[in-house]
Amino acid sequence: MDILICGSVAFDYLMTFPGYFRDHILAEHLDKISLSFLVDSMKRHRGGIAPNIAYTIAMFGGHPRLWATVGDDFEEYRTWLENIGVDTSGARLIPGEFTASFFVNTDRANSQIASFYPGAMAYAAQMSLHELKQDLPDLVVVSPNDPAAMTLFPQECQELGVPYIYDPSQQIVRLSPDQLRDGILGAAALFVNEYESALIEKTTGLRPSDILESQAADNNKFVIVTRGEHGTLIYSRSDIIEVPVVKPEKIVDPTGVGDVFRGGFLTGYSHGFDYNTCGCMGALAATYCLEVDSPQGHSFTVQEFVNRYRQYFDDEGKLDELLEERG
Repeated sequence: MDILICGSVAFDYLMTFPGYFRDHILAEHLDKISLSFLVDSMKRHRGGIAPNIAYTIAMFGGHPRLWATVGDDFEEYRTWLENIGVDTSGARLIPGEFTASFFVNTDRANSQIASFYPGAMAYAAQMSLHELKQDLPDLVVVSPNDPAAMTLFPQECQELGVPYIYDPSQQIVRLSPDQLRDGILGAAALFVNEYESALIEKTTGLRPSDILESQAADNNKFVIVTRGEHGTLIYSRSDIIEVPVVKPEKIVDPTGVGDVFRGGFLTGYSHGFDYNTCGCMGALAATYCLEVDSPQGHSFTVQEFVNRYRQYFDDEGKLDELLEERG
């Protein structure tokens, strides 16, 4: 399956402060606060939701396409993604801009002070899926991006007749109820976490059952609600499937776990596997992410993944298809 992934591309700058922010904030002087923290460490990780999803699909041998805007500092990142099998020809360079960047400083209490600079991401709505013409994908993933792009790409998928996965995530608060409703009801599937599902219900009145029973929904539509350590619920018209988590050998960093779940799930989905198998693939992929310190720090061979999968789940031989593809 040819999958095109729209969404943010970013660098994550992670810093650690050896003390407590609260010790340096004077409540009586908040009107003229001026602080600088000397940090112990800084790491730069490749991030952004679109490449995080694409990276995991590529781990299985897939060749997803990226559709995003990037800055002058992207070339090293482009090489990294291309080397693992991600097609970055749809990553459009915006001259004079930086790739979106997330800066976060964490203290000993895990309190955080953060800033997000959208940079090139602010130009995402200047791209159009109509540019693809005869090279349309089988599936589009609409993940968090500039709000204008989050509205544009679902509309264009509907115009072009291309099915799409809708993953509004943290941009739910930036979209109007009508924009959210249109994006959700026109999608082949919705991916959210438990909090986001509740936020969508509050904003639009739509629960998973409402989405699946709407006039716009077909019989193959589904809704994914991830619930952290409590696993994942997969809603379809005929069933609700509960997928457990895979216990990690260690927990290093949860950043990007949801993105990696999507990469694992979509790999199974692209092979026509049933929802339960797809969900279990997502759960195991997410565990690989938990065990490392960045959303593109995990690695596995397909054989290693299948062996570990079969320690927890019965795939009834379905995953042999993945092994046959890899030779």
